[in-house]
Amino acid sequence: MPLNASTQALLAGLERSRPVLVTGATGYVAGELRVFASDLLKPGSYAQAMAGCGVVFHTASPFVVSVLDPERDLVRPAVEGTRNVLEEANRQASVERVVLTSSCAAIYSDNADAQDTPRGCFDESVWNTTASLEHQAYSHSKTLAEQAAWQIAERQSRWRLVVINPSLVLGPAISDDTRGESFSLMTQLCDGTLRIGAPDYGMGVVDVRDVAEAHLAAGFLPTANGRHLVAGHSSSFIELGRALRRHAGPQYAIPTRQLPKWLVWLAGPLVNKAVTRKVVARNVGHPFVFDNTRSREQLGLIYRPLEATLHDMFDQLEASGRLS
Repeated sequence: MPLNASTQALLAGLERSRPVLVTGATGYVAGELRVFASDLLKPGSYAQAMAGCGVVFHTASPFVVSVLDPERDLVRPAVEGTRNVLEEANRQASVERVVLTSSCAAIYSDNADAQDTPRGCFDESVWNTTASLEHQAYSHSKTLAEQAAWQIAERQSRWRLVVINPSLVLGPAISDDTRGESFSLMTQLCDGTLRIGAPDYGMGVVDVRDVAEAHLAAGFLPTANGRHLVAGHSSSFIELGRALRRHAGPQYAIPTRQLPKWLVWLAGPLVNKAVTRKVVARNVGHPFVFDNTRSREQLGLIYRPLEATLHDMFDQLEASGRLS
């Protein structure tokens, strides 16, 4: 499903003769381009790759839930990597725009946070103020990284910063062997790991192809500016399981039974140390409440149906033998 007709026509007419840089181009959100060796933690390592580029898409950042050292494994690469890329943009006269892949995690830590927002929902005006190294460390890293990006951008006037804040990204990847948290979640829903049931843990979901289109619009629409919450649907683990079961059939042990919150609260930390009792209390039974108006109106996004996202991702995993 493409961008709306007027936005698509505008993008088609733009001059895009200069190259663009995509950091983390081997990742899930990014695509495939000419490859340069770079290091998020090494200042100046993006100089060769960025030379002559008009737009920089900074997608490289760790997306992991369980880590041994949150400061070392999440915060440092996210923040220092962002600073290194954007400071290199300051040195490259050709750069006119930087598109940063941030996250909804820079907007909130837990679904219950929506109750404390001015409008009772998550939108671009909201910043995460509840994450820390001890609670939702990934959210903490994304918040600090995006804040660092805005600080650098505001100290100069040559290039424009545009930010994409996606929710949980699902959908088919360019490569069948793509790895990461999104594919780990989908695999666990389908391979019997959660056969006894899944929690009503609320989350936003967006198709990876919609995220790609958001980046394209952010990079080339003349009016694109600011933050953009990119989420197509409010769902939960149990809702994803039930939707997948209808598509996959009974031969897969996909959960359709909702686990009671008390059981998740009791057992969650024993299964995954990142699923603390505070995380359970503030997310299970709490829906992801959001407003994606700005991404639709400013970037022209038309979000794919959730079923299409799940079906296409499942079919890719099944065809590649990753569910056997």
